[in-house]
Amino acid sequence: MLRPRISTNLAISADGKITSAQGIASGWTSPADHLRLLELRKNAGALLVGRGTFETDRMTMTVPGADHQPLRCIVSRSGKLDLQHPIFGKPGGDIHLLVTGASPPELPAAMKSMVTVHSQTLLDFLETLASDFQVKSLHCEGGGQLIRELAALDVIDDFHLTIAGHTLFGGLGAKTATGVAAEFLPQSRAFKISRFKAEDGECFLTYTRCR
Repeated sequence: MLRPRISTNLAISADGKITSAQGIASGWTSPADHLRLLELRKNAGALLVGRGTFETDRMTMTVPGADHQPLRCIVSRSGKLDLQHPIFGKPGGDIHLLVTGASPPELPAAMKSMVTVHSQTLLDFLETLASDFQVKSLHCEGGGQLIRELAALDVIDDFHLTIAGHTLFGGLGAKTATGVAAEFLPQSRAFKISRFKAEDGECFLTYTRCR
């Protein structure tokens, strides 16, 4: 299958959780964590995010000061977007909306010129990005449910992780790197640690898929 090289990036607390409560923006665990996020964005041809994380974190998905801005891709079952979201007022890469539900809704007239809508599966969308838009690298910034779908499809090549050992998010229902703990993946995915750095109470790791 033709697809981009896919990476993900998340920060987890000491107990393995990625967020503190439903509807609360995740932010960054430290200035170093934020800089790492921007560096990963800069090296991507496209960014991918689930609609829940996109709305909660009010993401504009841009790289400040960069000559090249990656495509901004949002995954949504319903296809509904808020025209008042800050992404529509922030110059950046072209905006692509992947609607995975039955049928995409009619976009408001003011939004039609700003958004390219795709109605297909996540796997087909990855192929579309590679074949039609020449995207060689795609970086996913969450949330956990979307990363779980990518892991289930076995298309994650690099898994970047910030372990914020100075924090406990806690909570039985708090999300992990692959969503709220539930059923296992279809099978285990083997990764190797390809990068490790410890700094100011945090560990920055990169896991690379063993294929």
